[in-house]
Amino acid sequence: MKFKNWFLLILLFLFAGINAQIKNPVKFKFTVNELGNNQYEAVLNATLESGWHIYSRDIPEDTGIPTEYIVSGKNIELIGKFQEVGKKHEEFSEAFGGTIIFYSNAAGFKQKFKLKDGTKPGEVVAEITYQTCDDRVCLAPNTLEFTQKITPKGVSEDTVTPTEEVKDSVKTTETVVENPAKTEVTATETSKLDPKQLKIASIDFKKPLTDCGTEAVVASENYWMYLFLGFIGGLIALLTPCVFPMIPLTVSFFTKGSQNKAKGKRDALIYGFFILMIFVLLSVPFHLIDGIAGNIFNEISTSVWLNIVFFIIFIFFAGSFFGYYDISLPSSIANKSSKAEEAGGIIGIFFMALTLVIVSFSCTGPILGSLLGGSLSGSSHIPTLLTLALTGFGLAWAIIFGLLALFPQALQSLPKSGGWMNTVKVVLGFIELALALKFLSKADLVSKTFLIKRELFIAIWIVVGIGLVLYLFGLIRFPHDDKKPKISLTRKILGILGIGFVIYLIQGLIPAERPKMQLLSGILPPLNVSYFHDEKDGILGMKPEHDFFSAIELAKKENKPILIDFTGYGCENCRKMEEFVWSEPDILPLFQNDVVLASLYVDDKEELPEDQKTKIDLGEGQVKKVKTIGDRWSLFQQINFNNNSQPHYVLITPDGKVINTPVSGYMDKKDFKKFLECGVNYYKNSK
Repeated sequence: MKFKNWFLLILLFLFAGINAQIKNPVKFKFTVNELGNNQYEAVLNATLESGWHIYSRDIPEDTGIPTEYIVSGKNIELIGKFQEVGKKHEEFSEAFGGTIIFYSNAAGFKQKFKLKDGTKPGEVVAEITYQTCDDRVCLAPNTLEFTQKITPKGVSEDTVTPTEEVKDSVKTTETVVENPAKTEVTATETSKLDPKQLKIASIDFKKPLTDCGTEAVVASENYWMYLFLGFIGGLIALLTPCVFPMIPLTVSFFTKGSQNKAKGKRDALIYGFFILMIFVLLSVPFHLIDGIAGNIFNEISTSVWLNIVFFIIFIFFAGSFFGYYDISLPSSIANKSSKAEEAGGIIGIFFMALTLVIVSFSCTGPILGSLLGGSLSGSSHIPTLLTLALTGFGLAWAIIFGLLALFPQALQSLPKSGGWMNTVKVVLGFIELALALKFLSKADLVSKTFLIKRELFIAIWIVVGIGLVLYLFGLIRFPHDDKKPKISLTRKILGILGIGFVIYLIQGLIPAERPKMQLLSGILPPLNVSYFHDEKDGILGMKPEHDFFSAIELAKKENKPILIDFTGYGCENCRKMEEFVWSEPDILPLFQNDVVLASLYVDDKEELPEDQKTKIDLGEGQVKKVKTIGDRWSLFQQINFNNNSQPHYVLITPDGKVINTPVSGYMDKKDFKKFLECGVNYYKNSK
């Protein structure tokens, strides 16, 4: 047997010694229920830690690893196919370009069977192959085996072999109970390999040579970004014809409408506070909905029909901004709110703020709709993000009204109302058109029709961008524009920026070895939804080694460190790292010039030779089967690096010494670059 095969088999033998740092977010419980009439049900229940999920068997091809549940055994005859039990979740994956189906918190798998001969005992062998993931990492696909012996009710002990233990009689039940039949969990015998047969003195995966560039990376939601975007949206809304003319009128009311100047300014600040409060209150229903049905926003964001509805709504918003019609709430609502202002005092101020929000809806509605649409596409924490966005929106208004009330002389520096406000609305209309395409594209991807390729999406945006440029330079007009609009310096500058953006988009139509337009990552369709995509091109034009020992030989020849990339075909976070981080212009050259890339796929289904297959007893009736190349690299990762998550990155020297502490999961460019550069520089300086 080859050197490296013996080496890996010895590592498999040592698997039982792995400590508790290995992630194990899913626990299984195997039971057998008697259903009567010589029928039984083999039930495997999975309990998952918070934040982790396990894929359904119905997951689309070329995405994650579907769960497989196979029941067999002695004196066993299956009845039908296995069933999945639990609440399914569906979510569109940008990395896979399709909808993934999974279970969170808990899942169950059931298979009915009967004994071929009801007068004799049987043995049930249940095997499950599955993969678990969270928002940052995926764990290697795992195959476990559970064995139980079945003694039918009424069968005498004489028919049971000496190794079988007869327990209490079976009780029929509709729920899973502990050992409902006379069963005995047995441990499958493992391979017996003597680790003394071979010593690997040249490989040392122990303490890293340095700890540079490997500070802990913690994935977190960028909440400040949503607050900032909401604030910017609020400032833009202030410049629209529905709101801007009301600023001096409202501020003047508080500063001049009262003989007590201090009281007027105080009331103006209260007015600003109420504006902020009203916008924040708009997000409360979304928290209530989330509390009732926690998965509803995920279902909304991945629904084909609702994404099409959002597309139509955004087109409708664009038409309003272009001036073809107005969107407004019923006038009766504004009239009632305005009448309530007569109450005076703090109550009257509140209704003044509410009236402002209502009457400005014609301009703010589409902007607020954009914030809602963006939140639905952005995260699993939609109510929180929407609250932050609306807080930022209201804060912009509160600050402007509050500051102008405190410093009314600043009103003199505000620009006068005029045609420029309509220009702001029309520009927003073009933005709404561009955003609308995102929802149509998502519906296309979720339905797997793939009609809107990446290049087609870019081409449509180019057309929208050209339309915006033509408008800014006065070559096209809309209903509320002046017949002979004056092209201000600001419009000219914006037009030039628009030309630059169109040129930026054009590069996306040209095929290239690595991804372009990273600024639009997550908005454009995935790289594999393209007229030019070919799976045989490798990763970013590179063709990494897929065998660790081949990478070792190449590294010795080229005198470079090895970057071990523990990855998987079904690892979504791995694809995100490759597309959004590896492809960065200041990171990709490091891959191409400074390291030997060894991508080891832990879910490679190619089977090992028969003499390399084995089973490892994990205790509690669980048996780990090692039968594929993916199993080999998965065990290789766990034993040597005490980790079973993907992506997982390790930099080692050609003689097998870890350079710096490995890192795991999806991380931003800055953190990954620091890890990579520190390890590469250390190796270069130590030569």
